[in-house]
Amino acid sequence: MVLSMNRFVGKVAVVTGASSGIGAAIVEKLVENGLIVAGVARRAEIIEECAKKYAGKKGKLVAVKADMSKEDDILRAFKWIEGNLGPIHVLVNNAGYATMGGLTDGKTEEWRKTLDLNIISLCVATREAVRLMRANKVNGHIIHINSIFGHQVTTHTWNIYPASKYAVTALTETLRQELNALGCKIKITSVSPGLVATEMTTKNKNASADTKAFLAKLPILQPEDIADGICYALSTPEHVQVHELTIQPL
Repeated sequence: MVLSMNRFVGKVAVVTGASSGIGAAIVEKLVENGLIVAGVARRAEIIEECAKKYAGKKGKLVAVKADMSKEDDILRAFKWIEGNLGPIHVLVNNAGYATMGGLTDGKTEEWRKTLDLNIISLCVATREAVRLMRANKVNGHIIHINSIFGHQVTTHTWNIYPASKYAVTALTETLRQELNALGCKIKITSVSPGLVATEMTTKNKNASADTKAFLAKLPILQPEDIADGICYALSTPEHVQVHELTIQPL
């Protein structure tokens, strides 16, 4: 098997939650590999600054301001991307949310926010990307950023977050079957990282001292490790589908 991202050079990739952490690392890797990347996030100004830094790289980064918890924002973003950048070839559903805490004393609004971002917004973005890929006859690639918690619950401290990621696991397989039934050649990959150093984990300013101390003792991945995994999945030949990719720290 020959690994190459050449078929995506000059093509459009959409990355949600692109302003920090895993999303920012993915954006940088894709730009380095020659893709035109639409970085979607509420904090578009951060992405605009990154775009200036990447000006000399093989690809290009464009900031797209959108709140992924709002369907109207998502629809506007995809319409703008298609009209201004061209047909979408890659979608990375990275936007997500999590808070630590229990189910017995949790806040309903936090649960709703987790489900809206981790499940509903992922489905809306996927629907729009597949619609545009099919309309433009693109054999594209959809990537869901999942979690090891989407396969096994190893702690009670993340309340509704594992349930939301179990849903992503199911949605990946459901979409794979649906695309096959439609006769589409669009790939779907679920990427499930272990603990990653991001604003939701070790860089979370709102985390308690006990939580920070607990996380500091665990083996941890860097956002760039996940970005490398995504580049691997995108590099596989068109007839090869990496359905599930788990990335764990040693």
